[in-house]
Amino acid sequence: MTTKLPRIVIVGGGAGGLELATQLGHKLGKKGKAEILLVDRSRSHIWKPLLHEVATGSLDSDLDGVVYSVHAVKHGYQFELGEFCGLNTQAQTITLSERFDHDGRQLLPQREIHYDKLVLAIGAVSNDFNTPGVKQHCHFLDTHKQAQEFHVELLDNFTRMHQSDSQQALNIAIVGAGATGVELSAELYHVAELLKGYGLGKMTRDKLKISLIEAGPRILPALPERLSASARKELSLLGVEVMENTRISEATAEGFVTSEGQLIKADMMLWAAGVKAPDILTQIEGIELNRANQILVDTQLKMKGSDNVFVLGDCCGFMQENGQWVPPRAQSAHQMAQLLEHNIPAELNGKPLKSYHYHDHGSLVNLSRYSTVGSLMGNLSKNSMFIEGKIARLMYISLYRMHQLAIHGYARSFALFIAERLLKAVRPRMKLH
Repeated sequence: MTTKLPRIVIVGGGAGGLELATQLGHKLGKKGKAEILLVDRSRSHIWKPLLHEVATGSLDSDLDGVVYSVHAVKHGYQFELGEFCGLNTQAQTITLSERFDHDGRQLLPQREIHYDKLVLAIGAVSNDFNTPGVKQHCHFLDTHKQAQEFHVELLDNFTRMHQSDSQQALNIAIVGAGATGVELSAELYHVAELLKGYGLGKMTRDKLKISLIEAGPRILPALPERLSASARKELSLLGVEVMENTRISEATAEGFVTSEGQLIKADMMLWAAGVKAPDILTQIEGIELNRANQILVDTQLKMKGSDNVFVLGDCCGFMQENGQWVPPRAQSAHQMAQLLEHNIPAELNGKPLKSYHYHDHGSLVNLSRYSTVGSLMGNLSKNSMFIEGKIARLMYISLYRMHQLAIHGYARSFALFIAERLLKAVRPRMKLH
């Protein structure tokens, strides 16, 4: 008689979800100890901190992305395409919504998937705070698809300005001066410089006007003030108009309207202010949420009120002993994935579980090829170490390499590194389609 294997379902293939599926696939899936199933609404994964590079064309996601179905075969788990829309903790099932193709025909019906252990890792999205007009007129950078949509419109504007006699600047307004807004601002100037090498010489960086809008008193509000000041100086030197203490009351077809009635004209608008877990969580009974829609968990990352549901990443609401929520960062998701890599097999084997403790290893902000600034050590010492320049750039790149190691292993990560070096010699430095 064949014993049914326990099924571990992971919803969300972001940094933490994919790392966990990979490691559990090695520990349990390949050894026939459990069935590991990863569910995601997209077919491929791209590291979220790199989405601003996808948006500008600095990164070709078709080459640098990870196809879940291919990755699953190599790492001992299964993949199912679907979008999470419901949870029944009593029946231990999740519901995936109906899916349609480009022509509006049904591709997949609504369906239910049973789990023995569930991990919710559905990430977070930008919080528009119900500001009128934002959904209708603004781009977002929460998903691979949204980054590609921004990229297509950006290329269209570059082409229009190059092939016309207009001397007007291309106005791009970005609301939210966190890491995404700051890094995107610098990356846009970088790609504008690259255009002259690809037949679009009339679209120079002088014809690019970027407004970076922040409601608070300084950019990068979650990071040390010295880091914020350094990044602001670099952006100003590039030509970015940094607008602090500026609240947006409305988005229109012409641009953003401030709370004081000023119109900030823009040809392209992007909203990157604040994050929250997806609104679908507010529609599910029995889930306790905080103000950012994050799911409240206990010290072992179990959803409050359920023994079989774990939560990790940006949708996880973990209150630290100091009264602060664990921030929605890639390092948080990585640390949570490492804990669940231990806790889930331990629970299946009746062994004690570990508690989660967040360790802040500092923050790094990459201003494209111009500069990188950051602070290391975080709360591991009383005083953070401020770094910038080449050392900071090296540390920033190493974060992505660590993610690659977690999902590919040493051999494949090294092979990918060599392939990237070789491809740089033959492919354009930016994606032009």
